[in-house]
Amino acid sequence: MPMKMFFIETKANIGIDFPEKLINKLPKRICLAASVQFIDKLPQLQQQLERSGKEASLLKARHSKHLGQILGCGYSKMEFDDVNTDAFIYVGDGMFHPEALLLGSDKPVYCFDPFTKGFRKLGREWAERIRKKEKGALLTFLSSENIGVVVTVKPGQLGVQVALKDIFSLPQKFPEKKFHYLVCDTIDFQQLRNFPFVQCFVNTACHRMIDDYDKFPKPVINIEEVLKLASVEASRAAPSK
Repeated sequence: MPMKMFFIETKANIGIDFPEKLINKLPKRICLAASVQFIDKLPQLQQQLERSGKEASLLKARHSKHLGQILGCGYSKMEFDDVNTDAFIYVGDGMFHPEALLLGSDKPVYCFDPFTKGFRKLGREWAERIRKKEKGALLTFLSSENIGVVVTVKPGQLGVQVALKDIFSLPQKFPEKKFHYLVCDTIDFQQLRNFPFVQCFVNTACHRMIDDYDKFPKPVINIEEVLKLASVEASRAAPSK
């Protein structure tokens, strides 16, 4: 019997203010984001920035419950005022969440750790490395005949359940290819080596599996990129009016 899981939101019981020297380094228009532990601190931080002459807004991320909350898996659909945003500032610890901001936009990302009071600006080199691998995987997908589609049945992977119709329509979208559906709970990269005939993998689970690109035995691309490609190909094939 599978173990039941309960997710409980907890808030960090600490006071947070941006140091003045940090604010002085920020550009004019800032979009705020935070992990759930600090989400209740965002309104006061937004006010602090505005009192200092900044224009501050809050991010809306995919699957997030709260305005301003960033989930590392949701970088593909982030809502913010692109025109009126110069940079993001992430409030929280760790790198998983701010890296999602790097992947989801072309804006600079500043990080403030409320525990250590540390502040840093993230370089785009990491995101560019991921993007180059994605482009390479897309080229491999185009030139490959045998494609392995990794489908997870793990609870919580709502994106997979919602997109099942699209996932299983790939043979119709790309009739020249053979799709092999690999269904699992927890993805074991070593087990994927048991399918040496697969030339390219399509990931339908968490978008951030792409972070583990080097663990896959063959190039891997997210399902969203494949569906975009299918849409482009369909548009080209459609008769002009």
